[in-house]
Amino acid sequence: MGTVLLKERTRSTPAPRKLASRIRKDLVLKPVETPRSELPLGRILDGDCIEAMRSIPTASVDMVFADPPYNLQLGGDLARPDGSHVDAVTNDWDKFDSFGTYDRFTRAWLAEARRVLKPNGSLWVIGSYHNIFRVGAILQDMGFWILNDIVWRKSNPMPNFKGTRFTNAHETLIWCSMGEEAKYTFNYRAMKTLNDELQMRSDWVLPICNGGERLKKGGAKVHPTQKPESLLYRVMLATTNKGDVVLDPFFGTGTTGAVAKRLGREWIGCERESNYREAAMERIEMALPLDESAISTMKSKRAAPKVPFGTLIETGWIKPGTVLTGKKGRNRPAFTATVRADGSLVSGKTEGSIHSCGAQLQGAPSCNGWTFWNIEHEGQVKPLDAIRQLYLLANED
Repeated sequence: MGTVLLKERTRSTPAPRKLASRIRKDLVLKPVETPRSELPLGRILDGDCIEAMRSIPTASVDMVFADPPYNLQLGGDLARPDGSHVDAVTNDWDKFDSFGTYDRFTRAWLAEARRVLKPNGSLWVIGSYHNIFRVGAILQDMGFWILNDIVWRKSNPMPNFKGTRFTNAHETLIWCSMGEEAKYTFNYRAMKTLNDELQMRSDWVLPICNGGERLKKGGAKVHPTQKPESLLYRVMLATTNKGDVVLDPFFGTGTTGAVAKRLGREWIGCERESNYREAAMERIEMALPLDESAISTMKSKRAAPKVPFGTLIETGWIKPGTVLTGKKGRNRPAFTATVRADGSLVSGKTEGSIHSCGAQLQGAPSCNGWTFWNIEHEGQVKPLDAIRQLYLLANED
């Protein structure tokens, strides 16, 4: 009897581990929206990033991009072979007493970043070999789910002047979601378009920040590790949408804010150094936002809204009685079918939806009617899918 009762309990009540998994999944998939009026949008929060982030509401940010101190452990001045001085990172904000101190700092700011991120938000961290492996391990320990590591290969890196190591020609970005089940944003189609119709790879060749983009004051760099706008442009275009809120807890001279403004994203920054804040605000004020129509990106067909064929008939885009032409086969002429009022097609004795009718006529197990059937539109023969895309464009929000 005891065994039977145990089996019945097992069937009716999930095991604690499975129950916890379901609870975590529910938490991940049900985001809670925060009113925009409660967010410090377009502002640089003054002070330590951990304290500053505590003022931001929970689950209110779509993406965090973090460029934390690398803990470079540089000692003494660096010089080129000709004796000239090399601008290196010797600032106090990059100095930590030990790896343990750096790890505690990393856990503290990541805890706040995780708190302010929406359940389906994502986080990017950039670093070098000095810190990125430590950061990556901590990310996993804290429950983040790593989606990719991106190698930013610098097309114009600084050489290794002493000739004692390989030239350090790359930095690493870690992109992660809040958990394995999170529905993070990834604009796959936009990235493929940006890359000449090839899948975007995880190695990005981009130049370091130089020329007119590099902020200087009195001939000296305002910030030693200013990132190029091209890097943030790709990150934001790939993993955020228009109107999303982007937080940069190590704002520096405002690369994140400037790119966010251009791309129609909202931004929040945290920065304790007053000279960086001043330079950032001047820079962002000068940044010109793109025209509303230019911000839109191509969406994958999977992400596009579903439009039944019948909707095109109801809204007058295709009229009942219209004759559609199917694709020609190697040894057969093109099929024709007539559109009926209910959205079905009829071709002789064959009838059905745009998909089933096309499959029956070809003797095929399935058929994508949107690409199989063609229609005459404004003097041109186009696939049905082209009419669907016109309908979607005309009904965009």
